[in-house]
Amino acid sequence: MASNRTNYAKWTVVRHGESTWNTRRLIQGQNDTSRLTEQGQSQVRALASELRNDHYDAILSSDLTRCVETAALLAEVLGGAILTTKLLRERSFGVAESRPSNVLTPSITGIEGTHVINEDAHPEMGESLRELYDRSGRFVRETIETYGDARLLVVTHGGTIRAMEAYVSGTSIEEWHWGGVANCSRWELTVPIPLP
Repeated sequence: MASNRTNYAKWTVVRHGESTWNTRRLIQGQNDTSRLTEQGQSQVRALASELRNDHYDAILSSDLTRCVETAALLAEVLGGAILTTKLLRERSFGVAESRPSNVLTPSITGIEGTHVINEDAHPEMGESLRELYDRSGRFVRETIETYGDARLLVVTHGGTIRAMEAYVSGTSIEEWHWGGVANCSRWELTVPIPLP
């Protein structure tokens, strides 16, 4: 009997809407204090309207509140339960979290402009890019094992989106272009099965 299974999965990946700490230019990381602003909620409702006619087999989200709030607003329109996971959290910035974003220098982040200069650099008690890449890769692998080629909506954070893109493409983190990811932006990710 012929299989209708494809050799890839299609995921729509969304960064959370604007948060209170985004507007204050504070480092969020895995700190769970910030919430969506009114503007952030409006961004999510607009995106939900765009996605209204799309079908998703599941909604997966970071367990941090700014993502859970985003996922809940999307689910109001799209339907379906939300499953949360720590694997989708933003990169941990350790002791730098809650401080102004300008304290994150390339020697701490490992990123200069859009280029990775040191994948092992990290803030005190925080994650390196290599650790973020490995965690994001674990999410991708476990999700493919669980859901196969199901159509998924994934709500997460800017750094995690970049790390997932690199992992799925089979590109090392140090070779990946580290560009910006706007609040509530939508990214279509094609995940090969099997993974590279």
